[in-house]
Amino acid sequence: MELYNLLEKIVQHDEIHSKWLNTLSFIENAGARKISACEHPTEVSLIQLKHAAEEHRHAYYLKKQILKINPEYCKTYNSNELLASIATRQYLHSLDIKACKYLQQAFQLTKEELKYAAYLFVTYAIEVRADELYPVYQEILSKTSSKIMVKSIILEEEGHLEEMINQLDEFSEDWKTHANTVLTIEKELHEQWINAISKEILQLNYA
Repeated sequence: MELYNLLEKIVQHDEIHSKWLNTLSFIENAGARKISACEHPTEVSLIQLKHAAEEHRHAYYLKKQILKINPEYCKTYNSNELLASIATRQYLHSLDIKACKYLQQAFQLTKEELKYAAYLFVTYAIEVRADELYPVYQEILSKTSSKIMVKSIILEEEGHLEEMINQLDEFSEDWKTHANTVLTIEKELHEQWINAISKEILQLNYA
């Protein structure tokens, strides 16, 4: 199911919509934790701290939006409160592992260098995805006059993407070639994730 149609179905049903927000919140939180995990023990840039803080804030903001639907929904990140919980949990983790494997082969890096490279390329791929996903979601929210909004996240993600490109420019002249490989890995994992969500929603007799 393509993203637009899927999100149209999701927003029609309060509990499923809450789980979708919670799923996005989980992914933003996982992203923030990965950024922090990639930090060098001493050489942490301001921009890296800013990204981790903003991704954590997005996770908090999305979780808070659920209160507008029903304060009793999705209080945790337990599997029964996420959409396609297995695919959701695997998405960023698999991207990280596959990207690290590729970057290690491409650049022959030390452990600390690999962490930083993974931060750059994985975050870049996620920001490219966010730049596609959140505007589609916001369009549907606006169309349905929903109380939920993600406009503030869209603005920040656009800023992140620009910052990632600047950092990648410094990292390697040839970064675009490597970024395209990481984007291809992400695309496949994203499709698996969306398909898993589509399948779950259809099983909920909500076709």
